[in-house]
Amino acid sequence: MPREKPGRVQLVGAGPGAADLLTLRALAAIESADVILFDALVGEEIRARFPSQARCIEVGKRGHRASTSQDFINRLMVRFARAGANVVRLKGGDPSVFGRAAEERAFLEAAGIHVEVIAGITTASAAAAQFGFSLTERETARRVLFATGRTLEGAAGGWDAAADPETTLCLYMGCGDIAAITRDLIAAGRDPATPAIAAIDVERPGARLVASTLAGLTLCLERQDTAAPVFIAIGEACAATAAVQAGGKQRATIL
Repeated sequence: MPREKPGRVQLVGAGPGAADLLTLRALAAIESADVILFDALVGEEIRARFPSQARCIEVGKRGHRASTSQDFINRLMVRFARAGANVVRLKGGDPSVFGRAAEERAFLEAAGIHVEVIAGITTASAAAAQFGFSLTERETARRVLFATGRTLEGAAGGWDAAADPETTLCLYMGCGDIAAITRDLIAAGRDPATPAIAAIDVERPGARLVASTLAGLTLCLERQDTAAPVFIAIGEACAATAAVQAGGKQRATIL
């Protein structure tokens, strides 16, 4: 596995789940890897494409659950790269969208390791494509705000920027704290009747969509099995899709 020359680390975006949404560059990196350190959100369809000779280690990080520490992941990447391995750090979605790419790049470069980042399709784009809504609309949704529902201190706060009615809020890792988030959004001035949708297991088997309003989103999600990854969009751009779902008595659509 290791080579005599120094190794490298590639921070690779695996996309939302489906293997055919991997970029060609991402697939080439995976196929040439000596070591693959992969997130919990990297599904079986993509894992099946791991080369048989590669050493594959799951280093999952999930909110509200036991997770691999970032320090351990950083040191593992350095150790393998210094041994001469080509290391792929495979992340769900895009490494630069809540994927700690900046932290890992800084640590690796400080250790003298060559780093490359390979973009992946982020879940917001994949969910919009799969479930037929847009993140923007010319008249009603002129801005998109990507936000995380979790910080190092716990549930995210400070939602004033998301109170703008012409902003589509794309919420990652927000399901576990959705009650606090929706309460804070309404307190910041967002209309409780704002359309909201939750895309569960985007681009995976059993992918489904549920629709509600900002005020009703917490109860709506409590009725779902949300052990799977959940992406939440809030804004007028979701109105048409939410209306279709409401016409079906807000039952989940399974694709």
